[in-house]
Amino acid sequence: MNHYTKNQSYYAAGLFTLSLRLVIGWTYFSAFWRRLVLENKLIPDEAGYVGEKFNHFLPNALGIKPVIEYLVTHPDTLQRSMMAFTIIEAIVGLFIMLGIFTRLMSIGVFSLALGILLGSGWIGTTCLDEWQIGVLGIAGGFTLFLTGSSFYSVDHYLLQHNFHFTHKKWFQWFNSGVLPISNLRPLVLMGSIVIFGMTLFTNQYFHGGVWGTLHNKSVKPKLEITNALLRNSDLYFTLHRTEGVDVYGSFLIGIHLLDQHGNILKEFNLKELSEFPKENIKNHYVAKVKSGKHSLIIPLGSKADIKININDLTANKEKVYSLKLIDISGIEWKAKIN
Repeated sequence: MNHYTKNQSYYAAGLFTLSLRLVIGWTYFSAFWRRLVLENKLIPDEAGYVGEKFNHFLPNALGIKPVIEYLVTHPDTLQRSMMAFTIIEAIVGLFIMLGIFTRLMSIGVFSLALGILLGSGWIGTTCLDEWQIGVLGIAGGFTLFLTGSSFYSVDHYLLQHNFHFTHKKWFQWFNSGVLPISNLRPLVLMGSIVIFGMTLFTNQYFHGGVWGTLHNKSVKPKLEITNALLRNSDLYFTLHRTEGVDVYGSFLIGIHLLDQHGNILKEFNLKELSEFPKENIKNHYVAKVKSGKHSLIIPLGSKADIKININDLTANKEKVYSLKLIDISGIEWKAKIN
């Protein structure tokens, strides 16, 4: 294949991926647009704070859980990271749409999509939303790296005007034009196999979508109760919500203290939980367990140490054997008290 034919092939490929470039570019740029232009979602402790949404990824993230946990336990670092992340998304999205440094930005698309996939690929109530966004973003980023951009791009404008630097190898690697690889077939084949393998693996890991039983951890809430113990006149336990819809909290309407036979020794109803003392909740992350209008609200990914005073049980204190939590949906969780 001569140089002219190669150029024509890349012009065609870059033209054919124009819609892909625009849609992927807007997907990332719109994150910046939503968070800073339409609304400011980078302010901690305000509704819609993107850091709290990031906290939702934590319970079932793949491979990057320690990074997420570090950030959600260090609010200042988290906020700076969310600001930097938003700026990167804006630059990558805008440059991909305009066709500037197309191949370099495609690596950004690939990396951002990989982060979405590993962090939140398990989230999605109906269509495995985040998993689809992640795997399609990875495949789209790889494709745009191969094609570069053609007509209707800044890269093409520079190539057409034959600027001196467009003949440099760095321009071909970072921008557009003919990739300086003599045989692209092995790269395309191996890259496609790796991406397809990653797609199958994560589909199975997160959702059981390849074989066995399908599962969706975003459908109903799941609470984990740990470290339940009695100390003097107080009951302590740690509460961690690990599954359920990310945009909808678990609404706790009942806490029961039970004896060995399952009889209720003490209970807290929805009114009492809606007035639960703030000082008796010690949150670990930016997604906070807190009292709401009619219940105790437990967002996805939140983790908190809870203290309950049981001094009024007097003689029955020694009979307290287990703890039961009741969600507004009717789901119950139990844990033995040490």
